[in-house]
Amino acid sequence: MRAVITVIGKDKIGIIAGISNILANCSVNILDISQTTMQDVFTMVMLVDISKLSVQFAELSEQLENKGVEMGLSVKIQHEDIFNSMHRI
Repeated sequence: MRAVITVIGKDKIGIIAGISNILANCSVNILDISQTTMQDVFTMVMLVDISKLSVQFAELSEQLENKGVEMGLSVKIQHEDIFNSMHRI
């Protein structure tokens, strides 16, 4: 099972570390990551493997959203199939 994580907000030190730490603590493997900064706006998309997730999906989502609030970011996670359905042309 895979999921897509999106992160958007003002660029600052520690964003990738903060998100990655939560993922590691929940046994989530990062498969692919793309990030860019446009002026001072940070954007990141991660494809992650949640097949060995050690907590409920809802709890992971809450932890990521709370980290986002703490850092002034928008952090969302969606199952890959839902993400693909929502972004189909």
